[in-house]
Amino acid sequence: MSNLASVDWMILLLYLFFATGIGFSLKSNTNSTKNFFQAGRALPAWLCGLAFLAAGFGSEEVIAMGAAGAKYGLAGAEFYSIGAIPSMLFVALYLMPIYYGSKARSVPEYLALRFDEKTRLLNAALFAAMTLFAAGVSLYAMARVFNALQIFAVPLRGLGLPPQAVVMVTLAFPALVVLAYIFFGGLTGTMYNMVLQFFVLVAGFFPMVILGLRKIGGLSGLKAALPATSYLREFGGAGSGGIAAIFAALGLGIVFGAGFWCADFRVLQTAFAAKDSQSATRTPLIAAFGRLFAPLLLVLTGLIAIGMPTPHTTTTVREDNGAIYHEITVVPPAAEAGQGLVPAEADAAGQPVRDAAGHTVLNYGQAMPNLLPQFLPVGVLGLGVAALLACLMCAVATNIMAFSTVFTCDLYQSRIRKGASDKHYLAAGRWAAAAGIGLAIGIACAAMRFNDLLVAMTLVFATVNAPLFALVLLGIFWKRSTGHGAFAGLLAGASAAIAHHALTLPIAAQHGLHGGWIAVFHRYPSSLAQGLWTIFLAFSASLLVAAAVSLCTDARQETDLRGLVYSLTPKPSYSRLWWQRPEALALLILLLAAALSIALA
Repeated sequence: MSNLASVDWMILLLYLFFATGIGFSLKSNTNSTKNFFQAGRALPAWLCGLAFLAAGFGSEEVIAMGAAGAKYGLAGAEFYSIGAIPSMLFVALYLMPIYYGSKARSVPEYLALRFDEKTRLLNAALFAAMTLFAAGVSLYAMARVFNALQIFAVPLRGLGLPPQAVVMVTLAFPALVVLAYIFFGGLTGTMYNMVLQFFVLVAGFFPMVILGLRKIGGLSGLKAALPATSYLREFGGAGSGGIAAIFAALGLGIVFGAGFWCADFRVLQTAFAAKDSQSATRTPLIAAFGRLFAPLLLVLTGLIAIGMPTPHTTTTVREDNGAIYHEITVVPPAAEAGQGLVPAEADAAGQPVRDAAGHTVLNYGQAMPNLLPQFLPVGVLGLGVAALLACLMCAVATNIMAFSTVFTCDLYQSRIRKGASDKHYLAAGRWAAAAGIGLAIGIACAAMRFNDLLVAMTLVFATVNAPLFALVLLGIFWKRSTGHGAFAGLLAGASAAIAHHALTLPIAAQHGLHGGWIAVFHRYPSSLAQGLWTIFLAFSASLLVAAAVSLCTDARQETDLRGLVYSLTPKPSYSRLWWQRPEALALLILLLAAALSIALA
């Protein structure tokens, strides 16, 4: 990638200035734990909805959307947009009124109200560990991208810094910016920045898609670039496109998305900050409407990247005043062995990696980043780099803010230091965020060393979120579920996820982080298939064990469950105008999703 021009650096620095300034400007208003952890429960639905939407566009998700476009074509949009819609509508209509009405500050605190303290403690500990790990992996993922593009390498090396120091600055500087607006602005500063980051993301990638479509030959060129691979092949099946691919993408989106959109406090904290119950219900609906179309923008970047001509080493001979000049453009072997702008995976010697059949293994994660310097002109390129940086900061911010809330409210306040002043817990939340940033940087450095921790994110998700979603379903819709059952279900789901990962392995994968670290009883055709089954088994084990133990233990009185169970909670009143009712908005979004699905097929 060529060096950024002065105007590009100005745009990038201007974005960082506004991101930091938002936090400092809110310092005087963040003077209580309610304002710090819940944004005072005073934010409008549109702001919460945009922040809810932005929470799904972290660094891993953005890179993965571009990779899905390069590997699966428009089916990637079906997975990331249409597949997520049912979960988002479900949380809006059925779960959010319970969450918000319970007055809980976090999902673990809701578990304490609905079940008991031991369930809250176990989930809070698992969730806090997951947020730190996810924040570290987010830093690692984006640092890899920026290191590959060499965006910050030239100016930093000009200061005499060695390559290792360049990587550390790439990790630490964005993390410190995130810490600044969390430390001073709390959840309000985090959500304002999430909205800012979402608009920067759209503004940075939209010109790249438009220019890329013109370069690739419009819709006809885009159609010619569609890959033949489908989600069905990831599970050992055949075929591509059509109704089968739509249902496969829908199923994958629901399985992966339900635990995230319905039970993950990292995204739900934005709805917890709404000014009233109606606004909290509308928050996921607003986000669902945006989710229909926003992933398509990122998926198209990957599709355009793989449809571009593959670069090769070239030699140009020219004559000037009797002198003959040979100009050689050298392309790395991994780039030449790739497809389009998607390079091959490279080994330690820089040579392309091949699978057991001798086919080149493509590095789909570089599809979207490699498109940036190809189409964005001076001035717009800085906006594109800012969009990439915004993804990183959004992912880190959602994780660290959720960690600070859960650690302070569900671990520190309830178990370590009870009865302290509100000012004390406010300080604890701020310093928990600072400690979380430090630990996330350490985890990112570990990921650099092992170079494989992205694979472990699916296992972490299956261990924490899949069992939690099962408990949320039982707790909200089944009055008979008990605290003992919930605690046993959490343990069973986490154990099932770990055991399944330890006893299975994708084909051609190495033992270790990919699985099979105890024994290999089954081999899956892909990591995607293994991850899907890990999540499904964790959810099923948690649901069955929690239900069985609940039937063997005493249930709570119904008077204790009012406002915590769907059947015992008064339904909120909405306007009589049908277009203002959440059910009507949800139906409209479903119809739009069906129309988009047919168009993409």
